Amino acid sequence: MPCRIAPLGDRGLLIDWGNRIDEALNRQVLSLWDRLRRASPPGVSDLVPAYSSLTLIFNAPDARHGVPAATAYDTLRRQVEHLLANPPETEETTGRQIRIPVCYDQTMAPDLPALAARCGLPADKVVELHTGREYRVFMLGFLPGFPYMGTVDEQIATPRLSEPRSRVPAGSVGIAGAQTGIYPLESPGGWNLIGRTPLRLFDAQRAEPTLLQPGDRVRFFPISPREFHQIQAGS
Repeated sequence: MPCRIAPLGDRGLLIDWGNRIDEALNRQVLSLWDRLRRASPPGVSDLVPAYSSLTLIFNAPDARHGVPAATAYDTLRRQVEHLLANPPETEETTGRQIRIPVCYDQTMAPDLPALAARCGLPADKVVELHTGREYRVFMLGFLPGFPYMGTVDEQIATPRLSEPRSRVPAGSVGIAGAQTGIYPLESPGGWNLIGRTPLRLFDAQRAEPTLLQPGDRVRFFPISPREFHQIQAGS
């Protein structure tokens, strides 16, 4: 699908395929993200993939190295256009398959009863539907390591809360629209909380601080409160 390339401030370049949740578009984003990481264009300090766009953050003097007559933006744009004009045989970037334990007990799922009632389902059916499919990590955002994953079964797709909470515990698993996600840190938030995982999604001391990466495939499985605390104590 055609994309739009545009400046983003004076140190950014945006490649935009549209504004929607679409797995095919996200595959193109992550394919280009992977190829740019391997190419390591001079001056690029960060690459930020999203649902259907990719942002390059650059240092202008380094990006213009060797081509002083061109602007940093034009130099990088030409490199991006070359990659786009010469796509790989497949756009698929194969992510890891990761299983994440979740406790759906009401003590850790404050919005599960209301969400179930709104959807006209028993709570255990919501859990069954939530654990019954594989989710794609489309992007990380909002907080370090917060995965935006999709899509949930349409029977349990639910809008965000009308009034966000001031405190959401780390590890909380939520639903917002057709997305599901996990809060890596305690923070405010407005997603419908239906469970909690004992895994740490973000740890600045790890070699790779974030547990999940864009392109990963996630499946949830239910655990009891006792299992939750056992895993939490051992992590």
